[in-house]
Amino acid sequence: MAIDAATVKKVARLARLKVPEERLEPLSRELTGIMTWIEQLGEVDTDGVEPMTSAVEQALPMREDIVTAGGEPDRILANAPKKSGHFFVVPKVVE
Repeated sequence: MAIDAATVKKVARLARLKVPEERLEPLSRELTGIMTWIEQLGEVDTDGVEPMTSAVEQALPMREDIVTAGGEPDRILANAPKKSGHFFVVPKVVE
């Protein structure tokens, strides 16, 4: 897929980027090279390859899902800049 200077200029305008005229042609060549490389990736045979979330397969450690009452409001609020009773005091953000 070839990207010409006019397309680069249009995309730059849409992205609100200021690109000097003398940079349009080199950028079009660079982007054409990138698109060619992406097209080559599409030609790779990936049949039978399962999707991965990581290059190294490993199981994540699981923990018990136990509900607790907390019970430590004084410790939790110890570093709060402002508090009222057992609650954080935050500035109003909605008028």
